[in-house]
Amino acid sequence: MRYLLIPALLLAALPAPALAYIGPGAGLSAVGSFVALLGAVLLAIVGFVWYPIKRLMRGRRKNAASPAPASEAGTPADGSSRSGA
Repeated sequence: MRYLLIPALLLAALPAPALAYIGPGAGLSAVGSFVALLGAVLLAIVGFVWYPIKRLMRGRRKNAASPAPASEAGTPADGSSRSGA
């Protein structure tokens, strides 16, 4: 049994050529699928990176456009100092 197993495994590991024609349609479909997959992965990466950057830029733009009230800027609204002097 053992003497038949090793040659059978060797024959199974060496496939014979199929001698079949695969037209260009299958190749174009494979290339198109790969390009679509690559595009989807790149768009997902860009989306994950761009969204937080866009939120930061929007937050900075809002802060720059609306000046802070005097009480939040570090000086009291009535103009008096808080140091007590």
